[in-house]
Amino acid sequence: MRRVALAGYVALGPDFLSPLGGTPADADQARDLIGTLDGTDTLANAQAALTFLQSHATTTDNVGCIGFCWGGALTNRLAVSAPSLRAAVPSYGQVAEAEAVPNLQSPLLLHYAGLDDRINDGIPAYEAALRAAGKEYTICMYSNVNHAFHNDTNEARYDPQAAELAWQRTIAFLDYYLT
Repeated sequence: MRRVALAGYVALGPDFLSPLGGTPADADQARDLIGTLDGTDTLANAQAALTFLQSHATTTDNVGCIGFCWGGALTNRLAVSAPSLRAAVPSYGQVAEAEAVPNLQSPLLLHYAGLDDRINDGIPAYEAALRAAGKEYTICMYSNVNHAFHNDTNEARYDPQAAELAWQRTIAFLDYYLT
């Protein structure tokens, strides 16, 4: 959030684990809790955050969404369910259901890690659905990096060059579609 705000945007980082008491300090515990969230309720919370930002006194209705890992999957789901979303940047998130792609209204900037076979297995069908529906999207594949390459708190996965390039592309994308 801080980096988005430093780039000149209003930033909101909802704690999607609030219904379960909030995000714990322990990352393993947080990951376990994420697995227990109700997907429908969580998507509704993301849609509520979008509505909040669109009507906030310091914003316009040009609101985008950025998500990483699980948040990237949620960003993909929000993009196909919220026609008023103006830009979406999922990073190494599970793709949205191909049958939901026709509902997509926002352009997508999709960041994926070249070594992330689990997530990448879904990309060909997602891209085919995006192409068939005539949707605006860009897929950026970062070779020789792992899932979560942007996470600078995980030394084993963090790749500073790929993270910086992805961030530059993200800000350029937001500048183009939101300003």
